[in-house]
Amino acid sequence: MPIEMAIRDGLGGSLWPAKNNAPEQRIAILPVMIAALNGAFDDISKAMRLHRVWIALAHEDIGDQHRRTTLGPLWMLVNYFAFVGTFAFVFVTTDASNPSYIAYVAIGMLVWFYLTETITTSVSLFQREASFIQGTTLPLFVYVMRLTMQCIIRAAYSLAGCVLVLLLGGYGINANWLLSLLGLLLITLATPAFVTVFAFLGAFFPDSEFIVGNLMRVGMFLTPVFWVYGGQEGVQKYAYHWNPFTYFLEGVREPITAGIFPTHALVVTGYICLSVWVLALMLLGRYRKHIVFLI
Repeated sequence: MPIEMAIRDGLGGSLWPAKNNAPEQRIAILPVMIAALNGAFDDISKAMRLHRVWIALAHEDIGDQHRRTTLGPLWMLVNYFAFVGTFAFVFVTTDASNPSYIAYVAIGMLVWFYLTETITTSVSLFQREASFIQGTTLPLFVYVMRLTMQCIIRAAYSLAGCVLVLLLGGYGINANWLLSLLGLLLITLATPAFVTVFAFLGAFFPDSEFIVGNLMRVGMFLTPVFWVYGGQEGVQKYAYHWNPFTYFLEGVREPITAGIFPTHALVVTGYICLSVWVLALMLLGRYRKHIVFLI
């Protein structure tokens, strides 16, 4: 009995403090979340005021990657044409006879290349920028926007190639292109959030760089980038309906290839992007000052 009384006294009068104090613990979490969000918005606002810095750094990165090459950044356009041509004409499927298949592959490759590059390069972002992070007082979001801008610049070359393929395929510019741009805009606005989340993932778990890279390579074949879902059962059914990347692709592709407004795809994409942004803000606000100890 004395032992039980001592335990009660030490735990504030209860043998089950977690249960009795649960409301107080939930209330205590709220100020922490608000503080994290305030810190994240402060870091983002400072980074936005330094937009000339990360834009200049992104352009410099693109130039350095293609220095002393004959075509320079145009190699990104050549790379896009090579992949589209390979999947459209070499890996011939039963869907290749469809007149819209070339457009289907062209748009699918455009979106998939952008998502793949954004995710895979984000995982090692803080390790690559370790010297800057440790030696300067720049907001952490500057490095996020630096990589975001790089991905957008590279995607612009692929976009130019995609537009050319669509025009040569008989898809004249019309109102459906504006609907397709809506899907692209949604993906672009979510890019900094994806970069932030995967950059922190790489900082916390260095092995995730290899895990994410392998998953994205396999994911290309589980995503309707070059194969068309026609109501099949089995693996393709689950790979189409339960794959979040499907909705990113269809939100951009359906207005042009099918001539419809992709309501369902855009709604799902919007929910995914919103969720990733919430997670990114919490991570940025909570760990931005601790990242220097993780890299």
